[in-house]
Amino acid sequence: MPIEGHEQSRLWLAWPTTGYTLGDTEAEAEEARRTWSAVANAASEFQPVTVVVHPGDEPVARRYLSGSIALLTAPLNDAWMRDIGPSFVIGDDGRLGAVNFVFNGWGAQDWATWDHDQHIGRIVAEAVGAERIDSEMVNEGGGIQVDGTGRVVLTETVQRDPGRNPGWTRAQVEAELQRTIGTTSALWLPRGLTRDHDTFGTRGHSDILAAFATPNVLLMHRQDAENHPDHVVARTNRDVAAQWVADTSAGIEILDLPAPSVLTDEEGVVDYSYINHVVINGAVLACAFDDPADDFALGVLRDVYPGREVIGIDARPLFARGGGIHCITQQQPKTAH
Repeated sequence: MPIEGHEQSRLWLAWPTTGYTLGDTEAEAEEARRTWSAVANAASEFQPVTVVVHPGDEPVARRYLSGSIALLTAPLNDAWMRDIGPSFVIGDDGRLGAVNFVFNGWGAQDWATWDHDQHIGRIVAEAVGAERIDSEMVNEGGGIQVDGTGRVVLTETVQRDPGRNPGWTRAQVEAELQRTIGTTSALWLPRGLTRDHDTFGTRGHSDILAAFATPNVLLMHRQDAENHPDHVVARTNRDVAAQWVADTSAGIEILDLPAPSVLTDEEGVVDYSYINHVVINGAVLACAFDDPADDFALGVLRDVYPGREVIGIDARPLFARGGGIHCITQQQPKTAH
């Protein structure tokens, strides 16, 4: 699995169709559609984009999406493409592969439905003509962050979640990831951010905690407010990462991305994170929160992704629904064939 900054042939999203993601009111639906389309439309300025839409949603999606964006009709439950779509890989022969992990609603959470979403990995793989690599492991794309050289960031609370893979050991998880996405070294972080363990969370996805800007630079979330529970969570994760770097002689520099100054919303503590950006051809689509910390974070992203335009997009409607910009996108790498 190549690093996210590898040249891409396409970016994939899914269109919000029902449930908590779309919301209960017309105003909430409008907010969701505007936010998803803002990400898709921004990406379409740099590369091809395809949005998977539930049957019958094509007209409404077309009203919001740029004319250059392709639509693929398939039944959907939700719109978190990072998690329901395939994780793309490149074979030794240069051909495109699509890893089709089992998706079970983020550990069979009682509010989730996945009778449609569990098939999106296969549908997208077939649509692009990729070789499908099926896995019996429950996993989501948001639960793996790779550097393209064989390293992967995981969390104990996702891959070893009793609701996902009961009884699996670290060794079993790592062996399956080596078989499917080609990773050989795993950084296991203890847990995810506090809000991500609440009702509509993922129970600890790594793509809100850490991201490889390059194989030598690991960005990590930091919460400076001592009265926020993620102050300890993030500090513990960073200590674990620093020890892993030392133990593996990885030669990685860890750079902190401090959280925004806002600590709560009407639901409780927030998990706002600048880590949850997506890298595309010539650009980085970054989470913004109308916060004083935005400028610093986007400046760091400009430094670590030289030559790419860093575009801040208001991600508060996404985080209110349980994710961020990285969570609603999935990149398809360019291959030689």
